Amino acid sequence: MNAVAAILSDLADTRDRREAMYLDFHRHPELSMREHRTSAKIREHLESYGGGDGGAPEIIPVGATGVVAVLRNGDGPVVAARADFDALPMQEESGKDYASVEPGVAHSCGHDVHVTALLGAVEQLAKHRDRWRGTFTAIFQPGEETAEGARDMVAGGLVDMAPTPDVVLAQHVLGTIPGGCVGTRRGPVLSEAASIEIVIHGSGSHGSMPHLGVDPIVVGAAVVGRLQTLVSREVDPTATAVVTVGSFHGGTKSNIIPDSVTLLVNTRAYDSAIADHLHAGIERIVRAECDAARSPREPEFRYYDRYPLTRNDDAATDRVRAAFDAHFGDASVDLPAVPASEDFSVIPDAFGAPYCYWGLGGFAADGAPANHSPAFAPDIHPTLDRGTEAIVVAAAAWLCDDPTPTPRGAGVGPS
Repeated sequence: MNAVAAILSDLADTRDRREAMYLDFHRHPELSMREHRTSAKIREHLESYGGGDGGAPEIIPVGATGVVAVLRNGDGPVVAARADFDALPMQEESGKDYASVEPGVAHSCGHDVHVTALLGAVEQLAKHRDRWRGTFTAIFQPGEETAEGARDMVAGGLVDMAPTPDVVLAQHVLGTIPGGCVGTRRGPVLSEAASIEIVIHGSGSHGSMPHLGVDPIVVGAAVVGRLQTLVSREVDPTATAVVTVGSFHGGTKSNIIPDSVTLLVNTRAYDSAIADHLHAGIERIVRAECDAARSPREPEFRYYDRYPLTRNDDAATDRVRAAFDAHFGDASVDLPAVPASEDFSVIPDAFGAPYCYWGLGGFAADGAPANHSPAFAPDIHPTLDRGTEAIVVAAAAWLCDDPTPTPRGAGVGPS
């Protein structure tokens, strides 16, 4: 039996326990940077993984609620894998009997799958130390949904506290690839993103006397229309760029011209130069429209929720993809570039390490709800098993001398 098969040979024995773990996480979601219960539960599970000769992993709190588990097993490569574990400020409408019990908070992005899968991988590696050598570091990261968590862990000393990895791995459950499949790609995987709060100032007046004021709603409307030309007329048609005005707020009554309006704008791009161009263009357009309308004050810009580009390392991705192809067969698929964004790359970039990020198919049925939908709730099986398998298979490409099994076709592995 090869190393991967041996490490995963008894995965089915823990299925019920891992399912119970997942249901607990799902029922009790916590908002970004407030995940104290979840963090404590992660540490509790890690402390129980004392199988093999090396004892339980070393557990290191990092930052506000982050947790790192270091599983040392002699000399060899160092592989890190990251899972995020925060939830979203929304009401779950999945209809599941294990739906969130926290009003207005839900795991509608699948982070509960991620943390359960990584805990499963730690347990399997801890039980089968005889089949691999080196160090496996599990990074449990808070605050992905607000782009705070990875930076908080780095600021909290992650790079000094944890071994420097040779590669960093991460995955995300999705409804855009077939259930039970894993998919990755070279190069850009997730877009660079930023949100911008823009305040446009006017001069208030009675609605019947517009000539006595400066109407910021008219200015804002002109800005919304003009911003669409950034993508349609200033970005190469073969490139990808998105500019979204997600909120336009101003005024309190139909016959009152307000003093100001606030726009919330979001940008996405797979190229940092394009992202910079979008941001400069947004400020240029807003300032020009304000100037044209005789705005009494300069507009204000506040950038927040900034996410870096997630760009997979070619060599690391080739190595992971080869391992996936060998283990999962037809269930190893190509992952299209995803226009969503992540703060994951902040962690490997802080270490100066290459990384590979992949997608995990979470729904057998077609027409699955998108991440962040109130109906988002992945199939429990085989998703939990496949998520743990994927981490072990990818890590084994560095940690095991004989990681590659005979190809076995779609949907293989413990089920």
